[in-house]
This record gives sequence, C-alpha cells and structure tokens, in this order.
Amino acid sequence: MEFWLISVPLDKISCQSLEKLKRVAAKSGLATSTRFNVPELKVGTLDVLLGVSDDLSRLDTYTEGVMRQTSQCLGEVMEEFSGKLLESMLANGEHKTNQKSRRSPLKSNCQTVQVFPDVSMDLATYVTRFQWDRAKYPTAQPIKTLTEIISKQVSQVDTELKSRRAAYSHLKACIQSFERKNEGSLQTRSLTNIVKKEDLVLNSEYLTTLLVVVPRTAYALWEKTYESMSKFVVPRSSRLLVEDADAGIFTVTLFKSVISEFKAHAKIHKFTVREYNSDEAEKQKQEISRLAVDKKELYRTFVCWLKVNFSEIFVAWIHVKVLRIFVESVLRYGLPVSFQAVLLQPRKKSMKQLRQQLNSIFKHLDPMAVTGKPDVIKEGTELHSVVHMVLVPCLRNKISSAGSICEKLAEKLTKDSVMGL
Repeated sequence: MEFWLISVPLDKISCQSLEKLKRVAAKSGLATSTRFNVPELKVGTLDVLLGVSDDLSRLDTYTEGVMRQTSQCLGEVMEEFSGKLLESMLANGEHKTNQKSRRSPLKSNCQTVQVFPDVSMDLATYVTRFQWDRAKYPTAQPIKTLTEIISKQVSQVDTELKSRRAAYSHLKACIQSFERKNEGSLQTRSLTNIVKKEDLVLNSEYLTTLLVVVPRTAYALWEKTYESMSKFVVPRSSRLLVEDADAGIFTVTLFKSVISEFKAHAKIHKFTVREYNSDEAEKQKQEISRLAVDKKELYRTFVCWLKVNFSEIFVAWIHVKVLRIFVESVLRYGLPVSFQAVLLQPRKKSMKQLRQQLNSIFKHLDPMAVTGKPDVIKEGTELHSVVHMVLVPCLRNKISSAGSICEKLAEKLTKDSVMGL
C-alpha cells in the first residue's frame, strides 16, 4: 500500500488540471484521491524557509531512523507474539469524527499519548484522515520552532530507546547465559535443575553424595563396581537421576574421607564425578527466578513504552512530511501561500501509468517544458512541487522475523522522491 502526497498551486489552470486528474484516476482505476489538510503556518522570510528546508530534510531522515529502530525493537521484544505485532503498531491522532472518545488500549500505568479525543488507528487510516495536532505543534509558532520541537521530541525518544534497549538486552543475555548452561551433554551442563535436595545426603558430618556421569554402555559395569571403589561406600546407595542419549547421572553415598580415593578409581573406569554445591545451586535457582520475574516486568513496561513511542514518532514523522510539503510548496510556487495538497493512493500495478498521467496533466508546471526539454517524471527528481511518500503498513503480510518488520512497515517512506508536476 502506497500513498503519494502532492501539492498543486491554486491558479485556475492547475485547479482544472487537478479535477481532471481526479476524474481520470477514478475512471481508469489508477488511484484514489483524498484532500489532504495542510494547516496555515507562519511563513517568515524566504531565506528562513531555505534554511528550514535543509533542517527538515535532515530531521526527516533522523525521524525515520528512530521510527525504524523503535519498530524493529518492538518486533524483537514481541518475537514470540509476532501475530499480535500489527495490533501494536497504531497511531494516535486528533481527528474530527463522530465516534465517541474511547480510552487507550494501554493500561493506566503505562505512558499515554495526550491527544483529545484519544483515537488509536492503523497507520494507513491515520494518514488518510490526517489532522494537524495543534496541541503538540501550535501553528502560531514559526516553522523553525515547530521543527525544533519535533527534533527535541525525537531525540528524547532516541536516547531513552537506547537506554531501555540496552537494559533489556543485558537482562535477556543473563537469562540466555543460564539457559545455555542447561544445554549440552551431562558432562558439562548445569545440574541445578536436575538435582533435588532429596537426592543428596545433606548436613551430615561424615557422609556425602557424589554425582557420577556414567556412559550408557557402562551401566552394568557401574552397578558391579561402584561399591568396591572404596571401603566406605554405602551399599545399594546408587540411583539414576537423569540420562540422555550418551550417558546417565548416578548418585552414590560414601564417607567424606574417601572421596579422593573414589574419584581416582572412577577415573580408571572412565566415570566422571561432577562437582556440585547445593548452596551455590540454590543461589543459582533464586537468581534464575529473580531474572524471570524481572524480565516479565521489564517486558511489560518496555512493550508498553515502545507502543506509545512508536505512535509518537510516527505521528511526528507525518507532521514533518506536512511541514516539508508546505515549505517546498512555498519555495516552489512563491507567496502568498496558495496551494492544495492531495493524497493519492495508486494501485500497485498502475504507478507507472499514473506518473505518465501526472506528467501529461500538469505539463504546464514542469519547468523543463519552458526550455523545450523532455518532461519526464522520474523517481528521485528533486523538484519542490510534489512530495512522493511511500507507506507500507504491513497489512497484507504476516511478519515472520523481527529483522524484516521495519522494512515492511515503512519502506522508503522518507526518501521523498519528489515528482515534477
């Protein structure tokens, strides 16, 4: 799904051309068109607009980057629940609607977007029903000031995102480190989740329990020899705790004074005695439990923060687009401000034909036509009259990996391929 945002001066010829474009697009099914509301902004001087134009271009790219990082991070955090990801990628905006105001789907203890009425909607709907948020971005302020407000907002989100992401990644890495210790063979894996207190002789002055890894092919040899590996082994004290494809772990109870002797004989038979400290294992269990609780809480707050701030950045991003089309249109058409912005939604297979129609219908606005040179619209043509935005809000494809979320979400949205009308 793509949207093209174009601006056309309000002279008689251009207005007639715009109406013709709407008729041709509707009749041939090339695209749907919607009037796009651009507010009246304080213009200032042309010198200021030229400087702001460069600032907005950089802010556009920066905001896109932060939004991509936010959406990618949301995908990574919600990796196990990717089917619900699209439900999380909503935009909150101020809209004139007959719907009653409804509460945000986010819980009350989460950060909320202060917009009245508070309406959450999918990204495409937000674009097609766009209304300037005067509470956040007062139109009485100069464009340069509005640019600075958005830049500060995006920068704050960027800084906090890096901090929160680092904290979540560190916690996740700690949990993964414990999980890796529970993998592998019985020769090396952690015994914390295998051995229970009742498997051991604890708090005895003389007796202790050893944990011995025995190859599956040597079970019979173990049963035959373990009692004779030392004089002070408790008879019939061996019990199989766990086994995998290659080996099993057996317990054996003996006097503490003969541990070294027993280990030496066990080594001869290629039995491995695992070191195990019940106190350390208990501390490890408590640490794992604490990390699991911390991750659950951090996941909840981080996802909540990402949802809210993805919405905030997306809304800010579209406002940057509106500022850019305003500035570019004034620089292109001059003063007083007199232009109309139109949002086109081209059909996927009709984009090339729609460009040709735009080129033909608005030929009189093509500065190349004055020189008699060919007037061919190409993607990436840097003219000030029309801004081309691409929005791909992931409505059709199920997300399969976090790495591709951002690409599907907003592919080339801020590259502003400006089309020459």
